[in-house]
Amino acid sequence: MPRYHFEDFEPGSTMAYGAVEVTADDIVAFARDFDPQVFHLDAAAARETFAGELIGSGWHTCALLMRMIADGFILDSASQGAPGIEEVKWMRPLRPGDRVSARHTVLEARASKSRPDLGLVRFRFEIVNAAGEPLATQTNWIMIGRRGMDGVPAAPLARTPATGEGAEPAAPAGDPPEHPFPFFESVAVGTVNELGSHRFGADEIVRFARAFDPQRFHVDAEAARGSLFGALCASGWHTGALWMRHMVEHRRAAAEAARARGLQPASLGPSPGFRDLKWLKPVYVDDVITYRSTVTDKRASASRPDWGLVFNENTGHNQHGELVFAFQGCVFWEREPRS
Repeated sequence: MPRYHFEDFEPGSTMAYGAVEVTADDIVAFARDFDPQVFHLDAAAARETFAGELIGSGWHTCALLMRMIADGFILDSASQGAPGIEEVKWMRPLRPGDRVSARHTVLEARASKSRPDLGLVRFRFEIVNAAGEPLATQTNWIMIGRRGMDGVPAAPLARTPATGEGAEPAAPAGDPPEHPFPFFESVAVGTVNELGSHRFGADEIVRFARAFDPQRFHVDAEAARGSLFGALCASGWHTGALWMRHMVEHRRAAAEAARARGLQPASLGPSPGFRDLKWLKPVYVDDVITYRSTVTDKRASASRPDWGLVFNENTGHNQHGELVFAFQGCVFWEREPRS
């Protein structure tokens, strides 16, 4: 019987938990799998970048926070997952040797109108270093079962079976850009970048979840059948981390294409965060997710005059063309060198 139910989360209540020491090897291992940018991979090379030192991926910070949330209360609760994330702000970098912990404040709680067995709780989470300084903040709702309803079987979400037919076709490529990876001034709002596709295997779903999000519907196929999702499905953070890997690989290919044409590619820095992340449909075993990123806006950076901020809408569609994942992001983008 779960210890925590919807009724246990009163607005204004707080909880602290976790304590994980992060090593350089941890940072590099996550980056190799999901965010292979130089400032996450190589301490010496990182000193010559925007970051100036080896730092952890923002997606690594979010994954560590998820693991501490899971161990702190989710695994002993009637949680049925989260529909998305309102906002993440990466405020300080994750560094080798950091000892991080988590805390949360309950912002709101309300009963579900469509599911009398569930309530919705809105949390503000923080992941902090040993000095108590927040590395990141995160705001989101979590669906949590109501007390006395544990014996009521969950009505699983409607599921479109995987067919193995492959991913949604990419949009027509159109004319190649004059510069495959331009500086900030030449980035065109409306540009659509096809990032590639990934098939989610059962073993990798479980492996990621055991490390960062060990809820039953991510680690145990039998237990998942009795959950809201009806079958084993990937952690939303796994879906997001693989978007990041495809984005980095796309940027690398674009930079190589620019150099091959005798052009200088722009450099990119870290992202300050994202908002409106939505996990719209579960990602099940053998689903193939096709990722895209569309430039929606750009502006000069007030704090970094040699850099601009480029804003993008990022999506993932499954093999049936269904939107399963979306968020609004931004990234520091190098401006043209001054004469």
